[in-house]
Amino acid sequence: MENEKLEQQKKNFTPDKGFNLVGIDYFDNPDGQLYLIENFEMYQDALNAKKDRKKPEEYLILYKGPGGEHLSR
Repeated sequence: MENEKLEQQKKNFTPDKGFNLVGIDYFDNPDGQLYLIENFEMYQDALNAKKDRKKPEEYLILYKGPGGEHLSR
């Protein structure tokens, strides 16, 4: 159940264009577990922003693949 909720939130935060850097709130606030940090045009910029964070493992980069599928890293 929790995994389904997180997957739905990932879809909701996946941009049509570019790459969203989102944070993971492990305390799961009532509005959801993910929150938007910033949208980037280039993947490398999103990756650098993620690496610059204190705990990069607590962030995801969300984007759409060439077939419109929702992807995350």
